Amino acid sequence: MNFKYTIHRTITPVALAISLGSCMARKEYKRPEMVDQESLFRTDKIAQDSSNIASISWKEFFTDAALQSHIEKALNNNLDIRAAVQNMVAAQAYLNQAKASYFPTGSVGANYTMASPSLNSNAGQNLNDRVFINQFDITANIAWEIDIWGKLKSQEKAQMAQYLSSVATHQKVKSNLIATIAGAYYQLLALDEQKKIISETIGIREKNLETTLALKTAGTLTEVAVKQSEALVYNAKSSLLNIDSQIKILENTLSLLKGESPNSVERTSLATQHQPDNIQLGFPAQLLANRPDVRKAEWDLRYAFEMTQAAQAQFYPSLKLTASGGLQSLQLDQLFSAHSLFANVIAGIAQPIFNKRQIKTNFEVSKANQEIAYLNFKKSLITAGKEVSDALAVYSIQDEFINLKRKELQAYQLSVQYAQELVNYGMANYLEVLNADVSRLNAELNIANAQYTKLNAGVELYRALGGGWK
Repeated sequence: MNFKYTIHRTITPVALAISLGSCMARKEYKRPEMVDQESLFRTDKIAQDSSNIASISWKEFFTDAALQSHIEKALNNNLDIRAAVQNMVAAQAYLNQAKASYFPTGSVGANYTMASPSLNSNAGQNLNDRVFINQFDITANIAWEIDIWGKLKSQEKAQMAQYLSSVATHQKVKSNLIATIAGAYYQLLALDEQKKIISETIGIREKNLETTLALKTAGTLTEVAVKQSEALVYNAKSSLLNIDSQIKILENTLSLLKGESPNSVERTSLATQHQPDNIQLGFPAQLLANRPDVRKAEWDLRYAFEMTQAAQAQFYPSLKLTASGGLQSLQLDQLFSAHSLFANVIAGIAQPIFNKRQIKTNFEVSKANQEIAYLNFKKSLITAGKEVSDALAVYSIQDEFINLKRKELQAYQLSVQYAQELVNYGMANYLEVLNADVSRLNAELNIANAQYTKLNAGVELYRALGGGWK
């Protein structure tokens, strides 16, 4: 009965101290007031509702079956994705450990001790003879730190923030990976289109070379025109070799992103690609919820805040309960008798005074880390707004840009036709035909580039708004 009374007298004030101390010491996290969220990115398109392309799945945004297959393989095999998953596993383990810190630590052990006092010691002189003392014991130990000031609570919340930060990192890697694969895939299609254009141009220029040779034989043109026509053929063929090299390098890059050895990449064509017609931006404030890197930065800030709370709690006294009990006997055959039982319960409060400034240093470093995390959070939000603004600036002009380039191509095609007719009538130099043909080829290649730029700008806008990880 006395033992129970003692335990009751120990636990009651401890419970009161826990409830009072936890309320006094801990502060709850509050999201900082950031830059004006309604002006994060530049746009003349005023959002009417919260509709946002970032909320749709990547499978709805990228409808090309071959591209979807490449993305699926990359999400399953990409080494960066797999590393991010392992970081989540590690963060989950630390979180589980933080949750377990509220519970006591315990151990059980069996020991044998043999002691022989020195004959020159007080004990040895009293015995007047060498003796050997054997002691056997089985002991259980329990230690429990009471979270009076919320230190353990802050550490648990910090680990939860770190875990959620690792989840956001995984989502960020996923979003960037999908955007990178889509951009590389569209670039590959653009190179295919350019290869087709250059191959057709080679055929046209070889026919022009035959025509030039015939006109020279007829005395209409000189050897200069022949050599210029011949040079254009070689120029186109060298451009084709360069395109082939770029295609192989890009295929190798896509293979690496999929976690595979370099090989050819299945694909469709540039003409079959399309993206959602109506790109919805939503509200700028949605970047806080949609962008994985912004959410990661805020979870990092939350982690730093909680670690500062834990560091501050180190200044206050800590309350620990320790208990040990078990069996102890000088004789092995009497170890398990009732007389061998023993127990100790200790409740102690320790206030740090001198510890080589470690607590203060830890607190100051934690405060500095919290400020760094805040600045990183702010920077991530501003950067997100810039990326949306940049993608919008490119995406918004592409339709008009492509339309003008097509008109430019039509003009060059007509100039080639008119120049050839003038040469046939002896009213123009064949150099005009060659120059017009070079300009026509460049215009065709520019249209293919513009089509790729539009697709890639759509990808970047989708990623910048926070799409791809859902």
